[in-house]
Amino acid sequence: MSGKEITINGKDGNFQGYLASPASGNGGGVIVIQEIFGINKWMRSITDFFASHGYFALAPDLFWRLQPGVQLDPTVPEEMQKGFDLYGKFNADKAIEDIQSSIDALKKVPGCNGNVGTTGFCLGGTLSYLSACRTDGKAHASYYGVGIDQMLGERTKITAPTIFHIAGKDAFVPPHAQAAIRDAFATEKAKNIHVYVYDNADHGFAREIDPSHYSPADAKLAHQRTLELFTNTLA
Repeated sequence: MSGKEITINGKDGNFQGYLASPASGNGGGVIVIQEIFGINKWMRSITDFFASHGYFALAPDLFWRLQPGVQLDPTVPEEMQKGFDLYGKFNADKAIEDIQSSIDALKKVPGCNGNVGTTGFCLGGTLSYLSACRTDGKAHASYYGVGIDQMLGERTKITAPTIFHIAGKDAFVPPHAQAAIRDAFATEKAKNIHVYVYDNADHGFAREIDPSHYSPADAKLAHQRTLELFTNTLA
């Protein structure tokens, strides 16, 4: 497995991404979608994680229009605030265009089999849901996306298998929002969509660098479910 910076040709400009490749040199692809902290140390680590499980994993810099190369530490209050400031200026519609461009770029990487999905965390979790609605990704795994309950009108566009990982104690996704997401996909037509709630987990439970939020057992289970999804759809 090796990681490197690559240039992605976007619809209205080029931007950077961190690409980690599997040791085998062959496999499916995963777009790993950032939190509000940019392509920081943890985002590179989780991208490496998916590569270690046999995927070409690409984390695109979706803040490139605002400030290219952002790498923030969520455990530092000032940097946490910087992330929120950037998020306040962020255009999700443009980001989905960038994600489709990233999918297209990953398909062209030598050794990639052309089957590309997405996964994302926090902001990235929301964008993974929107990617399920608007891109040609073949599978999607959303971790504690915020505001999805307000975007459920697009859910009928989803055709690829999609899973949601929701933290039961997430103040950013309160009980009524969690219920709305569960109810929206609790139909026969949504049989390829699954909502998993981790009752004792908080927002950011998969982020190892943040001891105040990290839940090893919940993160392990969520990753197992994500990898199972990708095994069934991207191999």
